Amino acid sequence: MKHVIAFIKPHQLSRVAMGLRDIPGLTGMSIGKGQGFGRGRAQGAPRRIIEDEMAYIPHVRIEVFCSDERLEDVVACISTNAQTGLAGDGKIYVTAVVEAVRISNGERGASAV
Repeated sequence: MKHVIAFIKPHQLSRVAMGLRDIPGLTGMSIGKGQGFGRGRAQGAPRRIIEDEMAYIPHVRIEVFCSDERLEDVVACISTNAQTGLAGDGKIYVTAVVEAVRISNGERGASAV
């Protein structure tokens, strides 16, 4: 089982969500809104940044748990639907899931997702 975490531009969320809904066997996704910065901030000479003046970029965090067999479908869906062709389209991270437990009944493993 895999845990996919993606950071995308907010205006691409609907496209990504609709694409993920079409993947057979996918049990769902979670989203969260946030803000941060990426590598683009480091270009040019180092500058002293006053905390109150820091310009953070808004993003959406998507989390999906999926079977190993669905991983490529999930990653392809996110990268295709989130891509605008501009810098800062986002990142996708994949980690292995060691255990999943359903709180309501204690069910464990892939069926708990």
